[in-house]
Amino acid sequence: MDIKKEILSAYKFRHACKTFDPTKKIASDDFNFILETGRLSPSSFGFEPWKFLIIQNKELREKLKEFAWGAQGQLETSSHFLILLARKAIDMDPKSEYIKNLSSKVHKLPKEVVELRTNYYAAFQKNDFDLSDDRKLFDWATKQVYLPLANMMTAAAQIGIDSCPIEGFDRVKLETFLHHENIIDTNHFGVAVMVAFGYRVDDSEIKEKTRQDLTDIVEWIK
Repeated sequence: MDIKKEILSAYKFRHACKTFDPTKKIASDDFNFILETGRLSPSSFGFEPWKFLIIQNKELREKLKEFAWGAQGQLETSSHFLILLARKAIDMDPKSEYIKNLSSKVHKLPKEVVELRTNYYAAFQKNDFDLSDDRKLFDWATKQVYLPLANMMTAAAQIGIDSCPIEGFDRVKLETFLHHENIIDTNHFGVAVMVAFGYRVDDSEIKEKTRQDLTDIVEWIK
């Protein structure tokens, strides 16, 4: 199949699956492929302000239903359930240990380049995007998390795996619960979004995509 048709076919295949076939599990190599597309996703300054929690424990999933009204069916039936975390201001500050370690140990930048980029990043926060308080920084990090979210869902669709992105949850209560369960450090992480993966039961709930026409959403400036 022509690669462009194959990609568009995956977009048409993808839908927000509310319940999955609980008897079908995603093979490890397929799910690792999905995770790898998330890992390779772009982020502003390459700072990767995310962490992916894979929630497979059935008892924990059942407890999460109390805080996630939009994930009732997915928590019970999905093959794999992810909570995507975004880093908080303590890590996204230009002088944080996280930024320093990422720049030197992961990006392997020379010390003088790290210093230059740190100064540029600080100016960006102050002057360009007004990331002047902790909530603004967290929201900015959350925006980055939606990049691997989209890439993982698209990659899954391309290999015939269904998904559902989920924002239907009480963020504060969910984070408090995860903190009490010793799953996340809420000083460093907050919940950005959730996503479930699995296989649809059948095609009866699938409807043809309804989207605005390109002429309504695209304007060429020549």
